[in-house]
Amino acid sequence: MGKKKPLLNLVLITGGSSGIGLALAKKFAELGSKIIIVGRNKDKLTRAMDEISRSFPDKSQEIIPLQADVSQHEIYIPLLMQTLDTVGVPDIVVNSAGITKPAFFNDISIEEFRKIIEVNYLGTVATIKATLPRMLERNSGHIVNISSVAGFIGTPGYTAYGASKFAIKGLTDALRLELLHTDVKVSIVYPPDTQTPMLEEENKIKPAVVKALSEAASPVSAEEVAQAILAGIVKQQYVIAPGKETALLHFLAGFLGWGPIYPIMDWMLRDAERKVASSPTKYAYNDVANPNQRC
Repeated sequence: MGKKKPLLNLVLITGGSSGIGLALAKKFAELGSKIIIVGRNKDKLTRAMDEISRSFPDKSQEIIPLQADVSQHEIYIPLLMQTLDTVGVPDIVVNSAGITKPAFFNDISIEEFRKIIEVNYLGTVATIKATLPRMLERNSGHIVNISSVAGFIGTPGYTAYGASKFAIKGLTDALRLELLHTDVKVSIVYPPDTQTPMLEEENKIKPAVVKALSEAASPVSAEEVAQAILAGIVKQQYVIAPGKETALLHFLAGFLGWGPIYPIMDWMLRDAERKVASSPTKYAYNDVANPNQRC
């Protein structure tokens, strides 16, 4: 089917109370969209609503908060469906809710693995379960799943988080094909390190080598990522890779294959280890942080 101009009338964003989700909600607000934001913290939702409403060109625009934990699927899905019964079927669904804990594999419990997967991956599945049937019935809509650079290249310190984001890639790749002959589109986003409250918390507890490795690229702003996502939605791009470095890495991995990438990653890890050995205090561990910071 040919491309149609995407409708932006009603937008649903999980994780919309902070980080990339909040920045994206502001972008849609500027375009006049009605917005549903999902978040589990009531105070953060209230602050986010205030920030988003300031971006409304028309004060009659609506923002609908939904306080819910996307990992509590048996509660969340009925709540979301009740909301949609009232406000209608979203034109755009952005799955941005996520958590992480940067730590080496042996330092992460099975329960922590499970929680990260329940939020990042199954929370995305739950949102799609509640919205996709309605989109198909209407035969229009666009689902945008937020993965990560760690969702297409394995990164030390992110075995749990990376696995959840790789799962999103597998889900989205399969959905793209299943929906190929419909007017429901899908996109996958691979943000690099992004200046968000979640990254601030990560940086407090990253293992030294992971902290040194992350210095290979400067974090981008949430606004830059949001702008790239919005542009990708308008162009109906399947892959959205914000930032020049991310776009280049994704292109090289696809064009050259993983053969040349693995030696580069090996070299980067050894370089990070040398940095830590030469400046141990610079990369000292700081455990004053919330390991389950939600975006």
